[in-house]
Amino acid sequence: MIRILVQEMALFLSPFLLYAIVLVLQRKHVLDLQHWSRSAAWLAMAGLLLVIGGFVYAGLFGKQNTGAYVPPHMEDGKLVPGQFK
Repeated sequence: MIRILVQEMALFLSPFLLYAIVLVLQRKHVLDLQHWSRSAAWLAMAGLLLVIGGFVYAGLFGKQNTGAYVPPHMEDGKLVPGQFK
């Protein structure tokens, strides 16, 4: 679950990172709000589209579990992790 959240967060933040790299390459001050005010909405929209695309991709092509989920339980004094059977 953490891996999925980190991947989606990286997808959302990638347009902002790319724009910051463009500003650095143009030798402009990255933290100057003048450069970000117009672009922030478009970057947020692009990031959200990437996240939605990532969710769709994961839903369509991700690992499909067709069995029943068996929650974690104790067997012979040992914790057996949850799994699909």
